[in-house]
Amino acid sequence: MVIRRIGVGSAAKVAGVLYACIGLIAGVILALVSMVGAGVVAEAQRNSDVPTWIGPLFGMGAVIFLPICYGLLGLAIGAVTALIYNAAAGVTGGLELDVQ
Repeated sequence: MVIRRIGVGSAAKVAGVLYACIGLIAGVILALVSMVGAGVVAEAQRNSDVPTWIGPLFGMGAVIFLPICYGLLGLAIGAVTALIYNAAAGVTGGLELDVQ
């Protein structure tokens, strides 16, 4: 079997979903770190003009913001990668797979 062409749209969708999942994991980790950090520095912020709830808000926002950003970035990178592969496969003949 030889892969001669990759569908740009399908590669972009798959990469977008994969990157969105990675973004969700990164967002959850960032939210947890942000919430722990907010508790640690809460005492230091008492004399500050910044409200103490702002740190956890940014952390929880990461759970929404990062998957969207990573997903859109994955969509674009997946499409560009498929286009580059298709051009390279046109010159080289494609990628040979040994499948049983």
